[in-house]
Amino acid sequence: MELFNNYSTAWLLGLALALLATGVVAGILAGLLGVGGGIVIVPVLYHLFTLLGVDESVRMHVTVGTSLATIIPTSIMSSRAHRKRGSLDMALLKKLMPSVVVGVLVGSVLSGFLSGQVLTAVFAVMALLVAINMAFKRDGFSLGDGLPGPVGTSLIGGAIGGISTLMGIGGGTLSVPILNAFRTPMHTAVGTGATLGMVISLPGALGFLINGLGVPNLPPASVGYVNLLGMALIVPATMVTTAWGARLAHAIDARRLRQVFALFLTLTSLRMFYGLLS
Repeated sequence: MELFNNYSTAWLLGLALALLATGVVAGILAGLLGVGGGIVIVPVLYHLFTLLGVDESVRMHVTVGTSLATIIPTSIMSSRAHRKRGSLDMALLKKLMPSVVVGVLVGSVLSGFLSGQVLTAVFAVMALLVAINMAFKRDGFSLGDGLPGPVGTSLIGGAIGGISTLMGIGGGTLSVPILNAFRTPMHTAVGTGATLGMVISLPGALGFLINGLGVPNLPPASVGYVNLLGMALIVPATMVTTAWGARLAHAIDARRLRQVFALFLTLTSLRMFYGLLS
């Protein structure tokens, strides 16, 4: 295929193996920590594309767009599983979904105008906040009994949708701790967050795909800002290894593991800030 003519066989093989490894790492950590795959996939893909020399002007856009695309099938499966177990609160979902969709649309439009540096900064800031929450969250912390009124709920949903889209994550990383802080039971927060991931990832990925059409310097096998090779290799690996991570979680100190992952996110955030400032 002409698409691959400008790349050596060794480069393409390295890309394929690295993407497969990304899926393995993302799946295991997602299963171990109960976090969405996007919060793992984005930093790993970012470092991978940096090592492989993907042009800086498109690097973060392809990272975010590909991450959102990989979340689509896994969020659909996760949402169905949680619904069968009764951990999906439809009333809560109906309250949040309209504003989440609006947030996704706003994030998708903004992504076409924002530079890679801005997207990197958004992820770096939010990853640092997530790391702090994971490392120092106190049991029993609460912002209130139930979500606030319509205006407050709309602001929360819009923020979850918009920020998640710009970060390339499915939303569970933000929605689960937020819902839990408003005294939503953890199982319900996780199940509802999984469904929000589906609501976010599909239009979000489509937005990045459209915004990237015709853009130069994309890595091979990319349609817009979505790398199809990355999606094809990451999704199966993630789906298989998430179960491995879930089994490992029973043999490992979860609190210590979350602290280690928080350190990983902190280092990733600092690395991104360093790249922006250097």
